[in-house]
Amino acid sequence: MVIDDLIAIAEQERAARKKYVIRCCLAAGCMSSNSKGVKEALDVAVKEAGLENDVEVRGVGCMKLCCQGPLVQIDGDGQGATVRIEGNPQGPLYQRVTPEDAASLVATLKGGKTNVQRGDPAQPFFTNQVSIVLANSGIVDPERIESYIAADGYQALHDVLREMTPKDVVEAMIKSGLRGRGGAGYPTGLKWATVAKTPGNQKYVICNADEGDPGAFMDRSVLESDPHSVLEGMAIGAYAVGANQGFIYVRAEYPLAISRLQNAIKQAKQKELLGSGVFESPFNFNIDVRIGAGAFVCGEETALMSSVEGKRGSPRPRPPFPAERGLWSSPTLINNVETFANVPPIFRKGPEWFAGIGTEKSKGTKVFALAGRITNTGLLEVPMGTTLREIVEKMGGGAPDGRKIKAVQTGGPSGGCIPAEALDTPVDYDSLVKLGSIMGSGGMIVMDDTSRMVDVARFFMEFCMDESCGKCIPCRAGTVQMYHLLNKILEGKATPRDLEQLESLCDLVKNTSLCGLGQTAPNPVLSTLRFFRKEYTDLLKEDVYAGPKTDDPGQTNGGPKPEALLPVT
Repeated sequence: MVIDDLIAIAEQERAARKKYVIRCCLAAGCMSSNSKGVKEALDVAVKEAGLENDVEVRGVGCMKLCCQGPLVQIDGDGQGATVRIEGNPQGPLYQRVTPEDAASLVATLKGGKTNVQRGDPAQPFFTNQVSIVLANSGIVDPERIESYIAADGYQALHDVLREMTPKDVVEAMIKSGLRGRGGAGYPTGLKWATVAKTPGNQKYVICNADEGDPGAFMDRSVLESDPHSVLEGMAIGAYAVGANQGFIYVRAEYPLAISRLQNAIKQAKQKELLGSGVFESPFNFNIDVRIGAGAFVCGEETALMSSVEGKRGSPRPRPPFPAERGLWSSPTLINNVETFANVPPIFRKGPEWFAGIGTEKSKGTKVFALAGRITNTGLLEVPMGTTLREIVEKMGGGAPDGRKIKAVQTGGPSGGCIPAEALDTPVDYDSLVKLGSIMGSGGMIVMDDTSRMVDVARFFMEFCMDESCGKCIPCRAGTVQMYHLLNKILEGKATPRDLEQLESLCDLVKNTSLCGLGQTAPNPVLSTLRFFRKEYTDLLKEDVYAGPKTDDPGQTNGGPKPEALLPVT
């Protein structure tokens, strides 16, 4: 493959575009509502209408407004289809489409009418998005590499290999200000620089696609909608650090993502965009898929590496960090799906362009999965610094049924619950930490005024308790005890002493656990205690030892010590 071949594929694909393109969402969310049947019915309807030469029915990835799926959108004005690489929907958008609707939708191309529910492409959910990672989502066919190439795919990889040294690539990443989108927010360029300067005959690149947070589906959607962007980003990263082998670790619960990834890797190898001598350069790079068994702890990078090696997925102490001693004791670069998907646009448009989006310390955009008690559930991408209020109330449409928003959970089990009073907080790495939460990988669960926050805390604690690998005692035992205390509070059997013990356990588990799972497990409890403490205290019963404070050594702040009540022998 040389640049002329790449250009020829893109030009051929663009020239083959028909007057109309009917895009049908074939991501997992819409497919669960039979969008595959809709796509098949549209194919039949086009053929029966004699429009095969004028109309393409294209299966695409996530079209973002998941709550209204299956989604279908028609591009084109009869003078040639306009297929956008970036931007928001502009053509007629149809919601909750069924196979029975196909004939009437196709009839609209001949001036006919349809009763299918119309969506509003001009609503804030779409117009307030800034698409970088999701630029191709819902636009390109994720199962055809030619569709990605026509959207300037693999152009960045060619330019990097032909015009830049590995050092230049690392410096560009540092200049872009991109921070890891997996949760911790570590500067991507600095991580790449560490791996690049670490000596080693063998280096690896790993894409962490083990997305396990409840309510999170950002990485899954990117893999289903635009898998080649991740492969291209990994290849650029491998060139920068000197790696020749990559792995994508994806959870087994994502069968569609796995299928499209494997297909994309196969196509890229056939086009000689992966493998030996990429773009006829000395650069060699292969990617393999590794399927995880669904252990949440394997989202932690050291546990993930153990799993890739064929061992039990449990964390190991750091340092040494993976950048210095990672997979099979070799220097290893690990980033998540969204981080790698940001890489090709950065090199197509320049690091300065990317750094001009977002805030001073949080550059670029962030993809969020909006779920819970919210009108518009789905996928959205906004510049860093966008407020929670704009995301939840304006783009999300607020709580349904006239209810009021009570809190927003960000960061999954590792994050916290942010009260409605703090919705004007900008969404970036530093602002959310001040509220006792984190941005995490991008899950955002909205709760209305019917939600009980102690129930929310117990739900996340039960999740962490079940998912603990058991390697360290603070996490293994501490999460169990915290779960039992939360249960005791909800059953109305707890006293103020139990609440004190819960807070003490939170502090212990947070500061003594081995890995991030245990270290952040108390966050949902601590944040709900901080902002919704009355909901806890209202459930407490009177302490049986309650009484005035005393200096008597046989007494405690709440009354006599238990041992002081024992009979003297």
